[in-house]
Amino acid sequence: MNLRPMVLDYLQIAIGCFISSLGLTMFLVPNKVAAGGVSGLATVLHYLFHVPVGWTMLVLNVPLFVAGVVYLGKGFGVKTIVGTLLFSVFTELTAKFPVPTRDLLLATVYGGILLGAGLGIVFRTRATTGGSDLAAMLINHFFPSISVGQGILFVDFFVILLDGLAFNWELAMYSWIALYVSSKVIDLVQEGINYAKAVYIISDHNEKIAQKIMEEMNRGVTVLKGMGGYTGESRNILLCAVTRLELSRLKKIIKDIDPAAFVIVHDVHEVLGEGFSFNKKEEVT
Repeated sequence: MNLRPMVLDYLQIAIGCFISSLGLTMFLVPNKVAAGGVSGLATVLHYLFHVPVGWTMLVLNVPLFVAGVVYLGKGFGVKTIVGTLLFSVFTELTAKFPVPTRDLLLATVYGGILLGAGLGIVFRTRATTGGSDLAAMLINHFFPSISVGQGILFVDFFVILLDGLAFNWELAMYSWIALYVSSKVIDLVQEGINYAKAVYIISDHNEKIAQKIMEEMNRGVTVLKGMGGYTGESRNILLCAVTRLELSRLKKIIKDIDPAAFVIVHDVHEVLGEGFSFNKKEEVT
């Protein structure tokens, strides 16, 4: 059994949990910004009842895990348990770290960045830190019409609403900003900054364009069958995935062959396969 990938995964989980804990203890918690989830709820309870944030997170996660095992099955792996424990432990260990700023906007942005960066690293190992994810899955179990994504939004909305009721609505608005920033950073860490572009090309010179792309850019081209909605005529549509740096070169090839070609370009956050990255899908553990 190769232990190296497993050790690297757990190392990433530890690093991610540590980074996220810094976002909480150095920026969000000291400024009463609750960026949703169990950590946000623990922040509110910390100021209302003077309880430690880290251990409160752990206590809140225990019934969620128990309910998850009872109602959803034993699908929660060791990685998620480790992530939940480490996040709580690191939050307590860094509780006395210095607070760099009391400016709400700076604390919100930088706290959200650190929280999202850490969670993104944890999520890349197919682990979680409990909290909103488990709560949302349970909501979906009992109310199937509510998706997991909607469940997470509901939990975060409830926590930020509680933040506004407990403190003030200005803090609640900053909490929404922190939640937005952290979610975007999570996506950035998981997907990377090199977003690809998917290009659809409709032209009377599809064969020449496809040949040129394959010869000069060494990119594959897929031919899709389409039909004109007005004329009813069948048309071939070229689909090609390229990096952002290659897009201008692709557009020049199309323009040189057929300036009248109809081209659609849109962002693609991840491309797997030859010429791009390839990651084997794993179960969440």
